[in-house]
Amino acid sequence: MSTNAAAPRAPKSPEHVVVAGAGMVGLSTAWFLQERGVRVTVVDRTGVAAGASWGNAGWISPALTLPLPEPAVLSYGLRAMVSPSSPVYVPFSTDRQLLRFLVGFARNCTPARWRAAMAVFARLNRDALGAYGVLGDGGTAGHGVVEEIRDADPFLAGFASEQDRKILVDELAHVVSSGGAVDYELLSGAEIRSLEPTLGDGVQSGVRMLGQRFVNPPAYVASLADSVVQRGADLVTGFEVADVVDLGAGGVDVVARTGERLRADAVVLATGTWLGDLARGYGVKRVVQAGRGYSFTVVPDEMPKNPIYFPVQRVACTPLGDRLRVAGMMEFRSPDAPLDPRRINAIVEAARPMFTGVDWTARREEWVGSRPCTTDGLPLVGATRSPRVHVAGGHGMWGIALGPLTGRMVADGLTGHDVPSYARHLDPLR
Repeated sequence: MSTNAAAPRAPKSPEHVVVAGAGMVGLSTAWFLQERGVRVTVVDRTGVAAGASWGNAGWISPALTLPLPEPAVLSYGLRAMVSPSSPVYVPFSTDRQLLRFLVGFARNCTPARWRAAMAVFARLNRDALGAYGVLGDGGTAGHGVVEEIRDADPFLAGFASEQDRKILVDELAHVVSSGGAVDYELLSGAEIRSLEPTLGDGVQSGVRMLGQRFVNPPAYVASLADSVVQRGADLVTGFEVADVVDLGAGGVDVVARTGERLRADAVVLATGTWLGDLARGYGVKRVVQAGRGYSFTVVPDEMPKNPIYFPVQRVACTPLGDRLRVAGMMEFRSPDAPLDPRRINAIVEAARPMFTGVDWTARREEWVGSRPCTTDGLPLVGATRSPRVHVAGGHGMWGIALGPLTGRMVADGLTGHDVPSYARHLDPLR
């Protein structure tokens, strides 16, 4: 990274912006920039939805889109967190950045800080679906996203006991007290199994949540990419951003690891877990840590109609047409580490008692991806120290749920339009 110290402010509406990252957040940003009349080039080191946008659960669920640092995380205890079968796994490491992240994360796992962050999430959740609606209707330039958003009714959470269920019920009460809106009802074991016959006898109580939605993540992000290209964007794959050079009035140079350069008026960094390395020289000091999630797919004898969540096990299940995606784990380690089969096995063992009619040995599409997590659980959205360098990331598990809203906020900020008042809580320089 290099800057021009005497650089004047960027124009309010840049003509050409490079968006680094072809996941949900980056492509949403590109789409909304196009709404504002900006020419866009999207670059990615691998391709469309190659990271966390591919293998996640695909939920747009305001009831469960919550700050990741929560008091319950620390209740696992250090001994549990170093166990490979723990839903939150922290392998032993001397990595200084990881240790710095864990200390900051632990400081935010207090009831008071969770409530403060939840108040921000409540406002984000209220606006998130509206941004999806604009994508779907094509906006002013047409060519909307054709992949559908599905209503999840019922959206079910299953538990081995009523005592386990109380944990989620208490959490939902905190969501409401922080300004969120949750409509739910309690179910007996027989009631929840009648709604989803694939659930097994291990599920003895449940919660039915209304007003939730979901998408097929790879299909939706691919459709979003198609829309962005149809609306005139260039999409360049195999372009791994190594540096961003601020040229002042001349714009920015986005430099690939190969040495290739792209010049534009501004750049948006939406590179997920790798965001921190690129943005640090522009005043973004927040650690962005890989919180790795795992998933695979199976084909049950009877396919669930809607998502199913097992909060105690932290296992999320989503029907993707002809197969069921089963996802879980929060593993804090290097984003480039290989898939660890022990994490897949831990998800299987946690989910097995809760289902019937599933051949767990016939699983496919085993995947690990790195979700970009911040210590306070809030995304990083907006301008850096340079008005030509903006960031969009740090959503943790909620890049799908909040990606379109983030893209709209970044596009509005870059083009001189008003952004919501809660955007100040997402300031990358905080």
